[in-house]
Amino acid sequence: MTGLILELGKELGPLRAYEFLCERYLEAHSRQLSVTRDDVAALMVRLAGADGATVLDPACGVGTLLLASSRAGRILGQELSETSAAIAASRLRLRGVEATIVAGDSMRRDGFAGERADAVVCDPPFNERAWGYEELTGDPRWEYGLPPRGEPELAWVQHCLTHVKPRGLVAILMPPAAASRKAGRRIRANLLRAGALRAVVALPGSDLWLLRRPAAGERPPSEVLILDATADLSAVEPAWQAYVEDRSDQTVRIIDLLADEVDMTPARHQRRDDVGRAFAEARDRFLAATAVPPDLKVLEQPLDQPATTLGDLIKEGLVTTSQAPPKMAADGGDIPVLTSDDLLNGGSPSGSTTMQQGLVPIRAGDVVASYSAVRVIADGGAVLGPHLTLYRVDGRRLDPDFLAGFLRAAGGRVTTGSSRFDVRRTRLPRLSLKEQKAYGAAFRQLAVLEDAIRETSTLGQTLIRLGLDGLADGHLHPQS
Repeated sequence: MTGLILELGKELGPLRAYEFLCERYLEAHSRQLSVTRDDVAALMVRLAGADGATVLDPACGVGTLLLASSRAGRILGQELSETSAAIAASRLRLRGVEATIVAGDSMRRDGFAGERADAVVCDPPFNERAWGYEELTGDPRWEYGLPPRGEPELAWVQHCLTHVKPRGLVAILMPPAAASRKAGRRIRANLLRAGALRAVVALPGSDLWLLRRPAAGERPPSEVLILDATADLSAVEPAWQAYVEDRSDQTVRIIDLLADEVDMTPARHQRRDDVGRAFAEARDRFLAATAVPPDLKVLEQPLDQPATTLGDLIKEGLVTTSQAPPKMAADGGDIPVLTSDDLLNGGSPSGSTTMQQGLVPIRAGDVVASYSAVRVIADGGAVLGPHLTLYRVDGRRLDPDFLAGFLRAAGGRVTTGSSRFDVRRTRLPRLSLKEQKAYGAAFRQLAVLEDAIRETSTLGQTLIRLGLDGLADGHLHPQS
């Protein structure tokens, strides 16, 4: 095994080889480990204002949020798992980023007691009942109230606030239920009264809470930003900026929340006059998001065709490969960057970077792959992001959709936990360009079908929620 790792390091370089092994480790432990989405991590870091600052992540996992904070002046992290802490430290070190990473339980054995950062970012473990309720009943961190036994996330919120300077920001991911559970109502109310909780934003799968540690004598705000961004992550920053500048139309009066159940669920506070229009738009998009599978012939016996490998195609000059610069950041600049999440979701380039040596421009027809997705790029204009590989084919002899389809098929056959998969060994039949294009068309149709299924699933959930709200509040009515 050591020999294989050394060989991989020589071929890919230390950083790319280590990231490859990290991806395999995360796949093998996917049920035990939760990793923050790259685009969400970058968003949290930007909102917290981490550039040039001291940034702390008290539940840093394998370092995803800290990697997004690589432009910070000082980076601090703590993680319960010694293995994950070591991985986070190594990932940062290989990028030339100085960081202090501590292994240990942040709740019971705070590795940064007394330390106050300029910004705190955190994606804590959800629904962790054994968080130390009995031992920590009188802990001074509970400035806004003792977290109930079943509300560990409210313990994390207060832990993060303890570690940020006055007027410093906290960006923390929370389970959606934390915005409305009765057990946490008193703490939510205290956070609002003090002016600590400034925004609750619904994201796909979780909520983002933005908090600001009040300064002495500071007057708390009268409104809080409550936003549903499940369908459009790009709406968050403009909405937050509008709130900061006191020109937002998506706020809720704190006095109204305190008079009710202190329920800050974003869907509940969506502007009522938008429900009918939003339902109609979601319905139209849902009905339009259709696709059909390719018409494929079923064979009694599989074809026995001469084959080659991706490695051979590279040697023959039919394919060239490229990867992004090792220390490239994709969280600021004027050059658009295609990220791994963009590739997975079929979205437009959401990252950005500055001009630097080694950037890889993407052209239409390039095949781009991550460890979980492969796509043929329709439009150029962006550069390749971290953790992605670009395959550029000689279009006179090789069809890009043909290559992409077999890369996807090979990746899907890899067993969970396997770290020996070598993409260069991917086998492809040796076919004429005309025959390749027939395969490529079928592969492309399957890719379109997959995207349509993903989109209809998301739109379906939105449609159901808007339908329920609209029927309940009178903005929608059954057809007579």
